[in-house]
Amino acid sequence: MPAPLPQLLLLTGLLNDAELWRDQISGLADIARCHVPDLTRGETIRELAQSVLAEAEPTFALAGFSMGGYVAQEIARLAPERIQRLALIDTSIHADSPDRAIRRKALDEAARRPGAFLGISHAILKSYVDASRLDDVALTSRIIDMTQRLGREVFLRQNGLAREDGEAALKALRCPMVIICGENDQITPAEGHRAMARAIGCSHLLVIPNAGHMTPMEAPGAVNGALRHWLDR
Repeated sequence: MPAPLPQLLLLTGLLNDAELWRDQISGLADIARCHVPDLTRGETIRELAQSVLAEAEPTFALAGFSMGGYVAQEIARLAPERIQRLALIDTSIHADSPDRAIRRKALDEAARRPGAFLGISHAILKSYVDASRLDDVALTSRIIDMTQRLGREVFLRQNGLAREDGEAALKALRCPMVIICGENDQITPAEGHRAMARAIGCSHLLVIPNAGHMTPMEAPGAVNGALRHWLDR
């Protein structure tokens, strides 16, 4: 009998659900068994990592997008021997800067205001997707609907999670790694990913042209190609 396909855990970002990974779930089904853990409930990054580990198979491939990248780094601290390979997508390995912490607090205050919760609204979408995709109604509607579906409480819980520096944990890993980001990612810029690759000794870095922060949705073909190559390594 052929060997079973590896389990691929796909970790979502802030205000994301499985819709984020729709094209990866379908596009990689012949090479991996994809699973999207629920990251909406924990009160700390460590709690989220522990919840992922509790339902995961003994070993797995792990891909973390944005906030999910921090969860992946915590898994690398807690159970490095269970990670067969690691992908970091549009994320960071550093704790929030004072500036970033101030911006998070301002977003919390805005989210608490009375009225409808807009999630990632049209007004701020330009910081999430490449300028060339702002008129792509199919794409922007998927993103907006996803963030509105998850709502205010999930936003406040996830936005309030303390992000810790993961460089040491990642440098200690001995498994195939890949780093992927959009060339025009304004949330976690490409230069930060280049520095990340140097810091953790990752020689596989893909910077996707004409893409912003939401590469799994903006550029599924490029992301799937990179993940397929990583799963084959």
